[in-house]
Amino acid sequence: MVFRANRLVSDVGSSIESLPPIVDSHVHVFSPHVFSNRESLVETDRWFGELYANPNAALACADDLIESMDQSEIGISVLCGFPWSDAGLCADHNDYMAVSAGEHSSRIRWLATVLPSDPGAASEAEKCFRAGAAGIGELNADGQGFDLAEPDDFAPIVEICEEWDRPIMFHVSEPVGHSYPGKGSATPDRLLTFLERFPNVRVIAAHWGGGLPFYELMPEVARHTRNVVYDSAATTYLYRFPVFRSVIELAGARRVLFGSDFPVLGQERLTKRVKRLSLAEDTFNLVMSENAREVFRIA
Repeated sequence: MVFRANRLVSDVGSSIESLPPIVDSHVHVFSPHVFSNRESLVETDRWFGELYANPNAALACADDLIESMDQSEIGISVLCGFPWSDAGLCADHNDYMAVSAGEHSSRIRWLATVLPSDPGAASEAEKCFRAGAAGIGELNADGQGFDLAEPDDFAPIVEICEEWDRPIMFHVSEPVGHSYPGKGSATPDRLLTFLERFPNVRVIAAHWGGGLPFYELMPEVARHTRNVVYDSAATTYLYRFPVFRSVIELAGARRVLFGSDFPVLGQERLTKRVKRLSLAEDTFNLVMSENAREVFRIA
């Protein structure tokens, strides 16, 4: 029994057939409206333009996602909303994700998107929770014009999330390293200010938290990150692949979520690379499935 609990998962050797289906905690899809109005949205929404002015930047719809999941042995994906700078676009995106989740109820969960500066953001969040949203996100300081280092404006949204026991996902960026479209300025120090102000809300720090788990070696930082989990979205754009093992060692296997950032990165290639890490079976199970089921309350 001890051997089975610690056996390794890889492309060769141990089978993963007995493990729960993989959950991808960070993907993006867009409605037909966005596809058909891409050029105008590039002009009117600065962050959308930052990411999608390049015609080669891929957009995907829910059907594209399901096809990718089938090819990648992924059982469930969590749709992340886009950080629109217009509350109406946020609401439209929420409607599309809610419908998509209803059409693929066994395969899709979703996070609502809101504009934090909008007076109706908390009401929109609660409406989405009633419609089945598993949380809020991916919120983005640069795209939506807020500063995590001035967190009081978030109080109404945090209150709703705590009442419903739903997490908030933030885009977090590295303070050093190379520049890339969508990097932004929401660095770990700013997120830490938010966490100090709201110690009880559950937070998903996307993109490995911009390196925040490495600062958890400092006791004063670790005290404020106890309710934070880190996702692996866009890993290969940011870090060498041993980042998985490093963050697992620093923060613990229960605080890491597998996320691809599809369609920015392909789900199939990323899942294969994680399998090649030959993680212990129990660790692989936590990172690739069980943690997400706990965070998003997936039955």
